[in-house]
Order: sequence, then C-alpha cells, then structure tokens
Amino acid sequence: MLLAYVLERPRTWVLAHPEVIPSPDQEHHLKVCLARLEQGEPLPYVLEHWEFYGLDFLVNPAVLIPRPETELLVEQALAWLRATPGRRQAADVGTGSGCIAVSLAVHFPDLHVVASDISREALKTARLNAARHAVSGQMTCVQSHLIPPTGRSFDLICANLPYIPAGKLEQLKVARQEPHLALDGGPDGLDLIRSMIGSAPDCLARGGLLLMEIESSQGASVYTLAKRAFPQAEVNLLPDLAGNDRLVRVQNANPAGTS
Repeated sequence: MLLAYVLERPRTWVLAHPEVIPSPDQEHHLKVCLARLEQGEPLPYVLEHWEFYGLDFLVNPAVLIPRPETELLVEQALAWLRATPGRRQAADVGTGSGCIAVSLAVHFPDLHVVASDISREALKTARLNAARHAVSGQMTCVQSHLIPPTGRSFDLICANLPYIPAGKLEQLKVARQEPHLALDGGPDGLDLIRSMIGSAPDCLARGGLLLMEIESSQGASVYTLAKRAFPQAEVNLLPDLAGNDRLVRVQNANPAGTS
C-alpha cells in the first residue's frame, strides 16, 4: 500500500510490476513513510486517505479514521431512505471526515444533509470529501455542538459521537493516535450521547429515524435513554458483525392516522 501511494499507482499495478525500481525521490518518500509508521502513526494518516463503504475519503489527524463497524449505520440509513422516498432532509452529527454524510449523498442525489461538527478542522476535511465525491451541493457543513439549530426538523439524524469512557482512553492505542475530541465521551462515555438524545425529540420529524453508534457496553443504558426521550417510538439495538451492540435505532412515531 505504501509503494502504491509513493509510486502513485494502483496496488494491482504494483503487484504486477515487481521489477520496477523507485526513483531516488520515491525511495526517500517511502523511507519517510515507513519511519512514520514505526513511530506509531496510523497507516491511513500516512496515506492521507482511507476507504469507507466503497468510497475513498481524505483523512488526517483532525478526524477519526473511518471504521468498518460504522458501515452498519450507513446500511440502515440507506435502507430507510429507500423505503421512504419523501424523506430527504438529513443531519449527520459529529461528521468528522464526512464519511457518513457523503456516503448517503452519493447514493441519494436528492438527499440534503446538514453535516455538523464542533471541530473547524474536521469540517474542512468534510468539505473536501464532499467535493471529492461531487456532493457539495447536497451538503451544508455547520460548526455546531451536537444537532445544529436550523429551526427545522430532520427526517433522518445520524450520529457517531465520542463514546469511549474517559477512564478507558489511557488504555487504548487509538487515544494516542487519533483526536481526543472525537473519542472522549466523558466518565461513562455517554455525555454527548445523553445530550444528543435529550435534544433529539425537538429536531426529529414525526415518522423520522435516529441512528446512533455506541460502544458495545452501552446498549442497555442508551436504550433506556432513548425510550425515555421517545416513549412512543420503536427503539432497537442492532449488533455489529462481532455480535456486540453497536447501533441504536429509533423510529419515531407517525402522527395519528398516518402509516
């Protein structure tokens, strides 16, 4: 992968041409990249891009590296959007690189997504990724703490907020490599999730959908928070491929007399 990056060729080309000798500049670049890896820098930051849901995203130390488990959230959102063609106003809260918002916009050209993040640097990356995938016209990037105050309801709200308990961060390698702002969820990991769920009833349209990624140990707690905030809604916990609770799905109730 590093050779492909340095040679500016696809990986398949590199594998098919073992006889190629890098130029002195390319060899120097490769050594610099290897040194960064040896010092513990994540490969995606060295490569400056990473794949998510079949798309290639720019990444840097201001944003989390997109994870495969977050694709579950995208799959659920896409399935819901296919089933509800009249619902095309979405929010991606804590957008980071914009991987969720951009993935949804690419698959639904009539979707508009408000992508919010508290980090200005993260929003710069999200805008670059929107342009990279030709969906800038579908995305509005807003610097905001949690759900942006747009004055309107959203049909779909997606959120991958910081959810790692602060006490666990010191034990995790990821905390030494990726931005704390995108990882630290407070003492129990639920500070932002709790605030988000508390404000969501005023922002989620009737019949709308709320999707939130969580840590595997938080399922029961977040389920309780969601049922308290949305007593009439259908609330489900969805597992990731490892069988761990990973996604909270809140299907808001429709107005009386509608389906």
